[in-house]
Amino acid sequence: MTPSFAEPSVAEAPMRGWLRQDGRKGIRNVVAVGYLVECAHHVAREIAAPLREDGVHVIGFPGCYPNGYAQRMMEALCTHPNVGAVLLVSLGCEAFDKYGLERAVRASGRPVKTLTIQATGGTRASILEGRAWAAEQKRLLDAAPTVPMRVDELVVGTVCGGSDGTSGITGNPAAGRAFDMLVREGAACIFEETGELIGCEHIMAARAVTPALAAELEASVAKAARYYATLGYGSFAPGNADGGLSTIEEKSMGAYAKSGASPICGLLKPADVPPRGGLYLLDVVPDGEVRFGFPNINDNAEIAELIACGSHAVLFVTGRGSVVGSAISPVVKICANPETYRRMSDDMDVDAGRILEGRAGLDEVGREIRDLVVGLGQGLKTRSEDLGHQEFILTYKSFEPIGPACLPGAA
Repeated sequence: MTPSFAEPSVAEAPMRGWLRQDGRKGIRNVVAVGYLVECAHHVAREIAAPLREDGVHVIGFPGCYPNGYAQRMMEALCTHPNVGAVLLVSLGCEAFDKYGLERAVRASGRPVKTLTIQATGGTRASILEGRAWAAEQKRLLDAAPTVPMRVDELVVGTVCGGSDGTSGITGNPAAGRAFDMLVREGAACIFEETGELIGCEHIMAARAVTPALAAELEASVAKAARYYATLGYGSFAPGNADGGLSTIEEKSMGAYAKSGASPICGLLKPADVPPRGGLYLLDVVPDGEVRFGFPNINDNAEIAELIACGSHAVLFVTGRGSVVGSAISPVVKICANPETYRRMSDDMDVDAGRILEGRAGLDEVGREIRDLVVGLGQGLKTRSEDLGHQEFILTYKSFEPIGPACLPGAA
């Protein structure tokens, strides 16, 4: 039985990963079943259903009309280091460039098959054919050897959801301490939520490694503020207010705390992979005029973007008690509120609420989070993995490419 965070922590051992053709290593070796329009979602889900606990995960794009962001996201996700093989499920008449995606996956050295429902003979025939292929690929992946993996080969993301008045005091700063430790060890760490950094842009920019990057960081938050103003509401939910938060600025300070105190060495957009270790901001608000509604309709949209940037794992801080996980990369649940933890401990990996009650310090919990991330590369599972959470969502967006100021020194 695979150990989980529910069990006592094990002594630190070398991490092991699966080596990919591009030199990156994965801490998971999943088969991704990707539907390319909502009409193919049911077939994809049925293909994966009996294989879900064996590491066959469903991802996909529901839209019938083409979108460059969705194409780029699916290419990044299907060639993520935690993915070992890919089954693409198409209805047949959608506008998604399935053959372009197939070529990108094949060029990455991964086995890939495109299943077109209209050509295969409909629902039952497609499920049977897809299930047989996915099962065979998983059998082959399970037999694949692993190689040693170092901390400086990790990419780790962080997000918060279901925030309350404790999030900015315990869970978020503890995640920030873990980020500082990981960055010192050479890992790439990514924080995001530019719509929840409003008011923090100047102190964030002061940590940039160059003045040009500082200007880009400030511009990303200003763009978010304009976007939300046009929509007529901000990234502040009724649940946040019920949990004791009073303003977006107050929420922003908590969200900012997840970044820790390391210098910020770059700004990314979804599906940009960090070129080296260090701390990065992910800009998640679309460029241009407001065309696609709320930038991230729920927390899993942000998790998907962090994973598309190469995150092997995602730190998720919650005060109210979110239960979600994700396809492809494990999600580490950090509970900021001690009462929530006592009520929902089966869904939580870290009790950061101990800080509020004086039972632990920020550095202690930060070290625990860091060690759990490393433990994922030693075979440990998160609570959300044990519970079978594999949520995923992808919507329409539009982004311009980042400029050279966003990645100072990148060759």
